[in-house]
Formats: sequence, structure tokens, C-alpha cells
Amino acid sequence: MRYVAAKTAKEAAGLLAAEPGVTRVLAGGTDVLVQLKSGMVEPDLIVDIKTIPGLGEITAEDGGFRIGAAVANAVLGEHAGVVALWPGVVEGANLIGSTQVQGRCTMAGNLCNGSPAGDAVPGLVAANAVARIAGPEGTRDCPVAEIPAGPGKTTLKKGEIITSIYLPARPERASDAYLRFIPRTEMDIAVASAAVSLELNADGTVKAARVALGAVAPTVVVADAAARILVGTTLDGDTLASFAKACEAVCNPIDDKRGTIAFRTRTAGTLAKRAALIAHARAGGSK
Repeated sequence: MRYVAAKTAKEAAGLLAAEPGVTRVLAGGTDVLVQLKSGMVEPDLIVDIKTIPGLGEITAEDGGFRIGAAVANAVLGEHAGVVALWPGVVEGANLIGSTQVQGRCTMAGNLCNGSPAGDAVPGLVAANAVARIAGPEGTRDCPVAEIPAGPGKTTLKKGEIITSIYLPARPERASDAYLRFIPRTEMDIAVASAAVSLELNADGTVKAARVALGAVAPTVVVADAAARILVGTTLDGDTLASFAKACEAVCNPIDDKRGTIAFRTRTAGTLAKRAALIAHARAGGSK
């Protein structure tokens, strides 16, 4: 096994593209090191991207924020600007692992791990976040929603790495929220999760909505039909009931030891309803 600490994104992409064997990218390492120690993978090449300039920084950009791929979630959670603009995104990122893990784990790593239950991913998808990707053919931007391809899989091409994630600007009367259900009180994997992002009109009605559900399908589910139900409302009881049912309708979960199909489906609808209420209140709604 070779280990290389890349000095630039171009170097990292070149190394990964040229390696015919198994490769892994090391940023926080909280997934990669577990895979190594458990024998799940024996990479021929590990490329460390932690010290590439800019990848460990949070930068204001066009009213939003660009989060470097090596920014630890603990650092993200202490950034007042990001917390104020996208509290739901930070909530999801800050639920990953223990306090010790938070000091190393990253949103980009959680995304690239490809788990349907990744806590950082639904919030990023609901936020319409965009990943910047460096590869052998140069740099490109891709919506975060288009990166997951299934359990343990992404749409990234050979040699490509995520260098940053951009969280866009938003109006004053807008906010988001993320909720998950886990069997334990801490340090567990979501059985179902939901992220809701809302923009409100001056009268408190919903102007625009975006909803993403986690752990209820092979990838994060964007519940567009459910989001449309919220538009023009103040989240009254009948609206929320219809909204929850619409969220349940797009779920396609599995049965396993952590939850049944029926339980995951019902829980996703309930979490989405609660997250919508929290996002509405944060955005300045009356509820």
C-alpha cells in the first residue's frame, strides 16, 4: 500500500487516475480508517488531501459559503455564519459520530462514503448544495443530489475528488431543519431521516420548499411532490397530514434488524412534518 500526501487537487486527481488498483481518499479518515482496520478494503493507494491549500477553509462566496472538503464538522459547527444561514445542514453534520469523531469527520467524506443513512447528505440535498469536483479532465460543479448512486457508490469518475461544497445564499425569511430517528440516544445510524428547507412570504406562507429523505431508499430521496403541498400554506394540520403521506409515498426502504419497511416509512413522514415546522419557525413563521 502506498500513501501520498498530495500538495494540490490536480496532483491528487492524477495519482488516483493513474492507479490501476484500489484507491481511497483520506480527508478526515473516519470512514477510511475503519474500513482498513476491519479488513473491508485493502487499497493499493491512499491519497491524503488534508493539507491541500483551501480544502480546510470555510469561505464566504456570493452570499453563501464554500466549505472545503477537509473542514471538520466540529469546525463547521462553530462557524456562526454557516450556522445562521443553514442550521439544518449543520445539524446533520454535527450528528455524525462522537465528539472525538467530530474533530476529524467531514461533510464531503460522509457524502463520498455513499451510505443512504449519511446524516450530512439530506440537509445538503435540501439546500441545493453544489459540490466542486477536481479530476483528470479539470474542475466541474455538480449538485450534491446527483452524487449518491447507491449504497457505497457515487457518480464520481475515476480520479475525481470533491474539493469543496457550496451552500448558496438565501433570502432573510428562509431556514431549514434536519431530524433523524435512531434506536439509541447517541452515535447511531439513522433508521430514517428528513431535511426540509423553506422560504416564506411576508405573511408567513411558504413561498418555496425542498424536502430530502434519508435511509429510506438506496440514495437520498428528493420529495418534490410533498414539497409542493407546503407552498402557499402556513403548515396547518391538514396540510401537514397530506405532506407526511406524500413523503411516505416516495419511500422505498428495506427490512432489517434496525427497522421494518413500515416503520421506516411512517417515521420518515413524521420526521419530515416535524422538520417542516422547525424550519418554518426558524424562518420567521407564526407557528
